[in-house]
Amino acid sequence: MPTHSIGQAARLLRVSPETVRRWADAGRLPMGRDGSGNRVIDGVGLDRFVRARAAEGERRDSPGPPTCVRNALTGIVTALAMDDVVARVEIQAGPHQAVSLVTREAVDELGLAVGVTVIARVKSTSVHVERP
Repeated sequence: MPTHSIGQAARLLRVSPETVRRWADAGRLPMGRDGSGNRVIDGVGLDRFVRARAAEGERRDSPGPPTCVRNALTGIVTALAMDDVVARVEIQAGPHQAVSLVTREAVDELGLAVGVTVIARVKSTSVHVERP
């Protein structure tokens, strides 16, 4: 039966090791001890926990989806220009202005409109736009 350390479970769940410990101490996440006395999480129990958490619609402790993009600018949409396929989204984030070209479908899915709060994630030459 596969087991996971607290650190491994935390990385898989995208939370801190302390959060994993709290969940285990509260009885939400089944935890046992290995032959050396270290706390471990049963792989089957972790699977059940992950599925139950997803079914409950719980949110992770960290905001937003996991991402490797580090430069995040929270601001508001100040202008939208759309045609049938592409949209130009202008965002004002404090003193910074970001402009992103996205699909019209993305604008519709995100519910973007002037005045909506968004996060512009900038990586290299790309700007990723998401709702907080």
